[in-house]
Amino acid sequence: MATVAEGNFAGWLAERLGRHSYLIDAATGLTIEPAEVPGLIAGYGAVFHNAGLRAGERILVAGSLSPLSCLAYLGAMHAGLVAVPVEERSLAASGAGLAEATGARAVWTEQKPSFDWLRQAPLLCLHGEVTGGKPQPLAPVARKDADLAALMATSGSTGVPRFVMVTHGNLRANTEAIVRSQGLREDERAMLVLPLSYCFGASVLHTHLSQGGGVVFDRRFMFPDKVLQAIGQHRCTTFAGVPTAYHVLLQRSKLRSMAFPSLRRMLQAGGALARPAIEEIRRAVPNAQLYVMYGQTEATARISCLEPARLDEKTGSVGRPLDNLTVRIMDEQGEELPPGQIGEIRVKGPSVCPGYLNDPAETECVFGEGWLRTRDLGHVDAEGFLWVHGRLGGFLKMRGLRVSFAEVEAKVAAIPGVLECAAQAVAHPESGEAAVLLVVPQAGARLAWDEMRRRLPAHWSFDSVRFVAELPKTANGKLARSALAQQFNARRGDR
Repeated sequence: MATVAEGNFAGWLAERLGRHSYLIDAATGLTIEPAEVPGLIAGYGAVFHNAGLRAGERILVAGSLSPLSCLAYLGAMHAGLVAVPVEERSLAASGAGLAEATGARAVWTEQKPSFDWLRQAPLLCLHGEVTGGKPQPLAPVARKDADLAALMATSGSTGVPRFVMVTHGNLRANTEAIVRSQGLREDERAMLVLPLSYCFGASVLHTHLSQGGGVVFDRRFMFPDKVLQAIGQHRCTTFAGVPTAYHVLLQRSKLRSMAFPSLRRMLQAGGALARPAIEEIRRAVPNAQLYVMYGQTEATARISCLEPARLDEKTGSVGRPLDNLTVRIMDEQGEELPPGQIGEIRVKGPSVCPGYLNDPAETECVFGEGWLRTRDLGHVDAEGFLWVHGRLGGFLKMRGLRVSFAEVEAKVAAIPGVLECAAQAVAHPESGEAAVLLVVPQAGARLAWDEMRRRLPAHWSFDSVRFVAELPKTANGKLARSALAQQFNARRGDR
């Protein structure tokens, strides 16, 4: 029978901390010793409980990458609250909207908050650290696997985002599966430059602490050499980054001229990293293994992992599903496709979340029948390795801005001589994502890409354009995005 700590994710995590579980702020040198961490998690839980907060209530947890923010985040879950990690700048700009959207009853910040919107918001305001062993630590509040532990903003959202409901069971299942996929040990120490409000960053924290390891927090990535120096200084074994972070390291740091003897693994997710960049990273840090992963907030964090031993032969793949997940490739009619054919990636398993907060219609659409519809296009090969080919629909994100496929397609279709256009997103080293265009010209029209480009917004990024006789359509005349991806991958662009 499960104990209280096993039902409460933060309590379960605290029980697994060990002699290597340091929390270190690389920017200030603040170090929290392993023996202190469990008591401080429970101490933050007690602060929230003594303030009148009770199990199931929501609290916005803001702050920079730091041990204190980590402790408050875990302390909230320890107290049975629903933690809502948000970046401090988001709280300053959109705090009232975030509080309303999540139903938050309280907010915690590292420093005493001075946001204007708080004068009108009926929120409990808490801040600062727990010191001196006071108040009396709180035992982990009993929680069930299906109880909410956190609300995580969907990746790439602007303004007030949609929130994914993440349960205690989701967190534990995904944490354990990620640990198995990476072979983490008790003496690990992660360098964390990703915010806890991003599921990738939170998962690095969870996995390393769950093995009895530690975490170094560094918010100075605008000065990448400082982070690299901190990796060496604090003997970090893991670095985690999105493609943009790796491009920064390759282009703006002394990565190639520095040695990192302690580094065992480099984790990459959050989009595709091109083969040349992968090869350059591996040459620069030959002693560290590179793990390429794929995930979504809606699946708690990670969905698949490409083990380093297969990276040479499978570069471009995101690996095989984690061992407690099932992945299928489906067509527009919901039929499973055989290996090699492109369709929508769907996922099932204990880390798939129950849905979106206060959005039953979208929850039914995305999480219906127990399967997560990722809205990503992909295929599996004969060995079960997953390959991602873009997004089924919706939007692409260029230079930090969301641009819908519909907007791109409408602007291109408005150019004289264009009959139809379809857009698809692909990874781009500078802008994050770029558009691939399939353009159907009007009969007799002569289209030149350079002339077309001048009619489109200058800040949009394009990977390639193809002129085709027709676009793939479904039986009801709608654009068949999966077939579009099949066409695109069969022949990569005309320019």
